[in-house]
Amino acid sequence: MGEPKFLNRYFQVEKNQLPALIRIVKSIPSEFDISKSLDELWEIHDRGIEKYRRLLKNIDTGENNTELSQASPSLLDLKITIADRLLEKCCLCERRCGINRKEGQKGFCKLTETSRYASEFLHMGEEAELVPSHTIFFTGCVFACVYCQNWDISAYPEKGIPVNPTSLAAIIGEKRHSGARNVNFVTPTPHAHNILKSLREVSVNIPVIWNSNMYHSREIAKLLEGVIDVYLTDFKYGSDRCAKKYSKVQNYLEIVKCNHEIAYRQAEVIIRHLVLPGHLECCTKPVARWIAKHIPEVRFNLMFQYTPHYRAREYPEISRRLLPEEKEKAIAIVKESGIEDLLI
Repeated sequence: MGEPKFLNRYFQVEKNQLPALIRIVKSIPSEFDISKSLDELWEIHDRGIEKYRRLLKNIDTGENNTELSQASPSLLDLKITIADRLLEKCCLCERRCGINRKEGQKGFCKLTETSRYASEFLHMGEEAELVPSHTIFFTGCVFACVYCQNWDISAYPEKGIPVNPTSLAAIIGEKRHSGARNVNFVTPTPHAHNILKSLREVSVNIPVIWNSNMYHSREIAKLLEGVIDVYLTDFKYGSDRCAKKYSKVQNYLEIVKCNHEIAYRQAEVIIRHLVLPGHLECCTKPVARWIAKHIPEVRFNLMFQYTPHYRAREYPEISRRLLPEEKEKAIAIVKESGIEDLLI
């Protein structure tokens, strides 16, 4: 459908014409005492974010061409400290289990402090502007989608390779030198703490992609500012009823809409919407209309790849593929919504 209209900064970072956001955050000094309360750490973080925003503006407008150097401790170090603290009463996602993952307790995602990934490779099957994308598939998930195509890794978080931040950073660097246009973290929410630690060790300039269902907490949304260059989101449902039935999540629309608006202010956004059979009126139409009204400058990928994987056969209404007329109607719905940058 042509060159994307709204990914200008991403392309400049990918071509090494601008620094990735994480490099800017790494350059901002942040003095803090780890014994401080979480509220006090957040206050220091908020002051650091104001410095980051000013520096980002100056860099992107050409007012500051000074080469960035890594501070120690940096604003990223502070983000990592806060993320680790959040694990003690886990609120990385909006399920807010409140358990201490650092002591081995497990909430809905069945994860402790350790993160694992099932695979990492140069992915050629993502959106054209992203490939080749260094895609890292983490295990576990904060959703329980009955039609999940990756259920073998999302439902079994104990599988996979344990994340060592230094080792993973080295792999990210190698893939960048091998032609990766970005590093793409898939199902990242419960792994935010280890993603931040890995990015601290990354030395190459590379766009960072948060490939997510966008059910992360407001605390994680704050920590991601200055870290994520492109949010690659999965806006699944236009109905809380559908979200609860098929993904076992509460308050879906309130949380996901809020996180999309925050992401839209912080970075660039690509939205995926997987069309479900029989769900054009309840899901596709309200999703498209909301995006067109509230976050119009995004790349929108209307996806027709739905296949009844995993437990979808237990739900007769979604135990089939899409009909040709459903695809045609979905396209018409999105075009009528006014979304400008449509990928089919």
